[in-house]
Amino acid sequence: MTETALPASLAGIREEFLELPESDRLQLLLEFSNELPPVPAEFEGHPELAERVVECQSPVYIIVEVDDDGRVAMHATAPREAPTTRGFASILAQGITGLSAEEVLAIPDDFPQSIGLTRAVSPLRIAGMTGMLMRAKRQVRAKLAA
Repeated sequence: MTETALPASLAGIREEFLELPESDRLQLLLEFSNELPPVPAEFEGHPELAERVVECQSPVYIIVEVDDDGRVAMHATAPREAPTTRGFASILAQGITGLSAEEVLAIPDDFPQSIGLTRAVSPLRIAGMTGMLMRAKRQVRAKLAA
């Protein structure tokens, strides 16, 4: 993974994980799961605006907005009973929100593998986070094209 392609917000999150001993990284992921920002009120009760991340075993939905200035906001929902998945959703929502569309599209596809959790969580969970990232990037592309 190239350092230059990783926006500061995600690079900072990655550093947080990599600075910890491997045994403590899962705890940090659980902390992120408790910090998943709520979905804005205008999306409540509008499931058609959210996209299901089928790569996740848990019901995870994401909504990506691109404003007139090209700034991205990512919102996600994930059940509290799925703290690992919820943590990954929180990392992406916090790390992507505020970036430009170009910065989001430049995030390396292997970012989920780079944060030091591949031995702490199952490959299926890493695949779920990768799915969230791919869908977020696809939504950004679709919104830019619209």
